[in-house]
Amino acid sequence: MSQTRGKYDFCIGLALAMSSSIFIGGSFILKKKGLLRLARKGSMRAGQGGHAYLKEWLWWAGLLSMGAGEVANFAAYAFAPATLVTPLGALSVLVSAILSSFFLNEKLNLHGKIGCLLSILGSTVMVIHAPQEEEVETLNEMSNKLGDPGFVVFATLVVIVSLILIFVVGPRHGQTNILVYITICSVIGALSVSCVKGLGIAIKELFAGKPVLKHPLSWILLLSLIVCVSTQINYLNRALDIFNTSIVTPIYYVIFTTSVLTCSAILFKEWQHMAADDIIGTFSGFLTIIVGIFLLHAFKDVNFTLANLPVSLRKDERAANGSLLSTYDCFNHDEESSTCVGEMQSTESLSARRNGSLSAF
Repeated sequence: MSQTRGKYDFCIGLALAMSSSIFIGGSFILKKKGLLRLARKGSMRAGQGGHAYLKEWLWWAGLLSMGAGEVANFAAYAFAPATLVTPLGALSVLVSAILSSFFLNEKLNLHGKIGCLLSILGSTVMVIHAPQEEEVETLNEMSNKLGDPGFVVFATLVVIVSLILIFVVGPRHGQTNILVYITICSVIGALSVSCVKGLGIAIKELFAGKPVLKHPLSWILLLSLIVCVSTQINYLNRALDIFNTSIVTPIYYVIFTTSVLTCSAILFKEWQHMAADDIIGTFSGFLTIIVGIFLLHAFKDVNFTLANLPVSLRKDERAANGSLLSTYDCFNHDEESSTCVGEMQSTESLSARRNGSLSAF
């Protein structure tokens, strides 16, 4: 009965996590469509300090969609392991990229399509190998987990590192080093996910009729969540304001997800109940998603499609065969031998430079 209940909760959590990605990914498209409509009307844009978007129903639809996605994501932590829910957040990037190619006329090049495919494959692998059930069912059990010496040491290190980055490293290097602000919101995010997990358990107990509001842990988790999320939003906005979004997004996803997986391993000890092949499968799926997100963002401004591939291959073949054709022509045209020799030397020199050979210099 317990095993059946665990699988049932796992399926609910998986469905909530995937629906969350769909809602959040779609919200970016709705908001963008609303802002573009305002730009065509000549209204002052949001980037210039305008607030005309508050009168645009598409923008509000996007906001509601994002709210629904965040609620679904919040609920997913109450049913499924954080090891599964957090990495699946990458699907929102995938949904946004696919929908933007249809509704915003933003072209998805070959690298982006391969990245989308890899993200789907990586997510599938993670779902297959994720831990199937959770140990923590009540707030009392959650309280015992939070008091574990291993987690206390981890949380203390996170707070110390964050304070050092905020007050010492940030003022000096935050404007030039992309990792400073992203690391702050990522490691703090690991604690916020733990708070969300605890509050999800509290909500489940509340619906079961238990006196959750009288439990001090509920309020501690709520206050901690507010502080952590506020810090995350602040420093993530700083990173997005200073650095390119296509760089910030994949780096933030990698560091944030790694921090959450580490925190989950220490707090819930999910990895202790996983077989070796499931652990390898989980990490393989995670790395596959990372590669997919990187391809999707890093090369999004490169105009490269399948139609360009044969052209590129033909150019490479011509470059490789150029020296052979020049040699053949030289042997059949003695009167132009001096010109051919010069061309052969030039071709060999170019080929050597391309291959990194020192003899070309």
